[in-house]
Amino acid sequence: MQGLFAQHPGFRIAVLADARVTCHQRGERHDFRSGRDAFFQVLRLMWVSDAFTAHVAYRLRAAMLRRGVPVLPRMLHRFCMRNAQVSIGPGVVMQPGVYIVHGQIVLDGLVEIGSGTVISPWVTIGLRGGDIQGPIVGTGVNIGTGAKIIGPIEVGHDALIGANAVVTTSIPNAVTAVGMPARVVKSAD
Repeated sequence: MQGLFAQHPGFRIAVLADARVTCHQRGERHDFRSGRDAFFQVLRLMWVSDAFTAHVAYRLRAAMLRRGVPVLPRMLHRFCMRNAQVSIGPGVVMQPGVYIVHGQIVLDGLVEIGSGTVISPWVTIGLRGGDIQGPIVGTGVNIGTGAKIIGPIEVGHDALIGANAVVTTSIPNAVTAVGMPARVVKSAD
């Protein structure tokens, strides 16, 4: 498990990238002028968004797990579940620059999420019964409200997963997938 924790990006780099993407997605200034400005922007985002607070707590938890800190990571996980209804398992590796729109999400299993991905509320990304390998979500993916991405599959870069879609098979790059089960309805070609 320690090898998995080593895959997590550094805390400072990841939080700054997450803050930039969050500000950009919210239509706010995302070009931080200095380290101090970035620090205050992160604090401001944590004040106004429970989901961003949970995201920072996830990053801190990942850093603690990488260093073998006991008990505190579990307390942070409980804090995130209680305050923002965000449950991100220890096997989830999010690259820097992921935007969590609101809370009410579950990410669990051996899951990887690429930079630039937008995760809307009520999304589940995780396991299929009996298999701990979860999805690999590419960069720039937009996951609509209520979508479920389940099992050892891949979602290609720049894909759009529609609201309430149930994705159980791999999705190619730059397509739109909707429905239950999800099917490709539009290609970028």
